[in-house]
Amino acid sequence: MEQATFFFEGQVLWSQLDPNRHLRHSAYADFCAQARSNMLSKAGLSLDEFAKKHIGPILFREELIYHREIGLDERIRVKVEIVKLNIKNFRFSFRHEIYKENNVKAATVNVDGAWLDLINRKLTTIPEEWIPIIAHIPKADDYHESSE
Repeated sequence: MEQATFFFEGQVLWSQLDPNRHLRHSAYADFCAQARSNMLSKAGLSLDEFAKKHIGPILFREELIYHREIGLDERIRVKVEIVKLNIKNFRFSFRHEIYKENNVKAATVNVDGAWLDLINRKLTTIPEEWIPIIAHIPKADDYHESSE
């Protein structure tokens, strides 16, 4: 695991637990969304940049695979990598891996998405100046690019 691909680190809070006293399912999505936002911002696509262009990412699918339980006060790290990219329309798939502080993988979260024109509320592609930014997003070992 390369340190550069971890985009969120934090402590599990009491408010993120479910009645079974482990991390609730929606908290996994929250951690991954924050890691994805951090990764995009570090690459050069901040919320301000999205606002300037009136474009934002939208998810079509989110899959959560549990590997190990996460409990109160544990520290976690989230790795984010792009798995698929269609260079014609810039549809994307990201894989997030959530690790416990002992480096045990606790969960994998896969998402598929695209870009939304925030004014017209329709799918769109990205501006030309974003293409080099997207090209520098960390890629998974099984990364696949298509132009279909």
